[in-house]
Amino acid sequence: MRCIVAMVCLLCSARLFAQDDAVASFVDGYANTHHYSGSILVQWHDGTRLDRSYGLANIPLRVANTPQTRFKIASVTKLFTSVLILQLVEQHKLDLDQPIRTYLPDFAGEAGSKVTIQQLLNHTSGLPSFDAVTDQATALKEGIPVYQLPHTSDQLLAQISSGKLISVPGEKFNYNNADYVVLGKIIARLYGQPYEDVLKERILDPLHMIDSGVLLHGDIVDRLADTYWYPDDRKILSREIPVYPENWYAAGAMYSTTDDLRKFADALFNGRLIAPATLQQMIKPGLDEYGDGLWSYQLTAKGAKHPVVKRPGLIMGAQAQFFHVMDQDITIIMLGNTSVIDSDALVGDIAKRAIH
Repeated sequence: MRCIVAMVCLLCSARLFAQDDAVASFVDGYANTHHYSGSILVQWHDGTRLDRSYGLANIPLRVANTPQTRFKIASVTKLFTSVLILQLVEQHKLDLDQPIRTYLPDFAGEAGSKVTIQQLLNHTSGLPSFDAVTDQATALKEGIPVYQLPHTSDQLLAQISSGKLISVPGEKFNYNNADYVVLGKIIARLYGQPYEDVLKERILDPLHMIDSGVLLHGDIVDRLADTYWYPDDRKILSREIPVYPENWYAAGAMYSTTDDLRKFADALFNGRLIAPATLQQMIKPGLDEYGDGLWSYQLTAKGAKHPVVKRPGLIMGAQAQFFHVMDQDITIIMLGNTSVIDSDALVGDIAKRAIH
């Protein structure tokens, strides 16, 4: 009997290793063919891990990307903000059904009494975007004032609160950085500390995420990859437009590594950041299959449907993906410093090959 069990275990292990090799071959081939620059980490439920880096963190100095390279993670930041909000719910310090002004009494606009915290989390607030620029050509021609001029988080909030709603709260999905700037200010107000300090105390330090933090224009961050993008149709890489990264605030100002985000994933999906019931609330899909800070949907792979969650991020050259296959406990982290590929398609293709 023991021999039969051992034989089954060996066969299963062989299949797993073959699957892992197939993923590695695919990722290597894709990176070489598409000139991918960044780091990719895949972790299976048994702890088996694929950890690869490609391309250059700094092109002029020919500095290679490594698993220790830090990357701007753009809107993956929103997932951290969502966790901090849901922790406040668990502490009975915040009610998702209450309007903004319950926690920010000085919020001046009409949204203050009409938009709930839940509607900020799932991008159904109806708040207008404060970014103003809607396409790359306009950004290159006219600049992006809200990001290219210094703003405090209070100034950002004042700008957001001054406008009229563009839709009835709760009726339409409208992806909007303004929602998460407001959430960041609520976190700071309820803790009585800056957002970045709360993030560090509540998530980064407990998980020993020593390679993660919030970017500030004046800070020099060791091992941080420079970012490059295609500013026009010539497909020639260029440095991205100079900006103040902290102006993305709780919506997109963080940096991290693939391994730090793996630690975050392990804690999130194993009940060490929020309770399992709260996690289920977070990943429950609403409009546009969006939950609280991430997309939640079914991925078809190998003839079956698998529940997955995805949190992408993209700011000019920074390109990030945080992906988890719920029923197989597979985590995929992609952090890139050139916007030259379709990262949504790539992370989906990796997932389909990683699923056993």
